[in-house]
Amino acid sequence: MALRWLQERTRHITDQLDAAYAQPGLHWLIDEAEHERALAYMTAGTGYQLTLHDENAHYVLTAHRMGAAS
Repeated sequence: MALRWLQERTRHITDQLDAAYAQPGLHWLIDEAEHERALAYMTAGTGYQLTLHDENAHYVLTAHRMGAAS
């Protein structure tokens, strides 16, 4: 569920960014190996973080297993 949430939020954010700033997020959305890495981190209890930004804002999405330390 956490990976789906990250994907959904990334889509929402990239939809609002200019094309050049959206590229890293769009690439992340199709990067299956990175999705597997995210799942492995979360399963192991380590948080996963994805950061997107434009000229004015940084968007930091984090996900971790419930009960895991932040």
